[in-house]
Amino acid sequence: MKKKRLIPVLLLRNGWLVQSKEFRRYQHIGNPVSSVQRFSEWASDELIYLDISRDRTYDMGRDDTGHPNRASILEIIADVAKVTFMPITVGGGIRTLADIETRLSLGADKISTNTAALTDPTFVEQAAHEFGAQCIVVSIDAKRMDGRHVVMRDGGREPTPYAADEWTRIVADAGAGEILINSVDRDGARRGYDLELLNAVGRATSVPVIALGGVGEWEHFADALEKTPVDAVAAANIFQYNDQSVFLAKKYLVDRGLNIRPPHLLDV
Repeated sequence: MKKKRLIPVLLLRNGWLVQSKEFRRYQHIGNPVSSVQRFSEWASDELIYLDISRDRTYDMGRDDTGHPNRASILEIIADVAKVTFMPITVGGGIRTLADIETRLSLGADKISTNTAALTDPTFVEQAAHEFGAQCIVVSIDAKRMDGRHVVMRDGGREPTPYAADEWTRIVADAGAGEILINSVDRDGARRGYDLELLNAVGRATSVPVIALGGVGEWEHFADALEKTPVDAVAAANIFQYNDQSVFLAKKYLVDRGLNIRPPHLLDV
């Protein structure tokens, strides 16, 4: 049986790693490279690295961190690729096939697209044809509105005409290799995943679905794996505040009898 995956998510905003809440409040929590190295040493299955900068300005505003003050996301991706032993998905600011090619050439294993897919529905098909479906993750931000989960754009600010399950079917049919589904309502809330949303999206497609948004304790990972058809569980904030957090989360899930890779620490 195929193993389920546990995936840390790192959010980059203007050069800093940030903690997010409801896509609107952000708190600086660290350097964009050192956290990646820790997650790699703790043997994460994969890593998702999302650039949520709105103005594409990258400046940590200090020179005493012991790391270069990089001026672009491409420089940061290149730095990250040098310190990791796990597959990396990179998202944010991807508008063209050339953007995808550049990120893959710098060391990304997959890319995540959101706005470009909503702007041009043929973009996913073109990207999958050019680079292979296995490289293309479509990220979907969904918010409950009037009794349904509506796909949002512009960082969760603007509703689209699509329901989450409907848009999932569209992009999966276009060639998406994976779906990353994020609940705007649960972002940073620590109340657990929106299981209704995960079930709707998971049942709408046969491609792998990654759950994101709302984890506040290890049990929330288990809830999604036990009660929905998702293939992977992801989280951002919870992994930043515990030493060896990925190891501890995996140990909890394995002890609970879930089908994930056993925890271990890399000897680096």
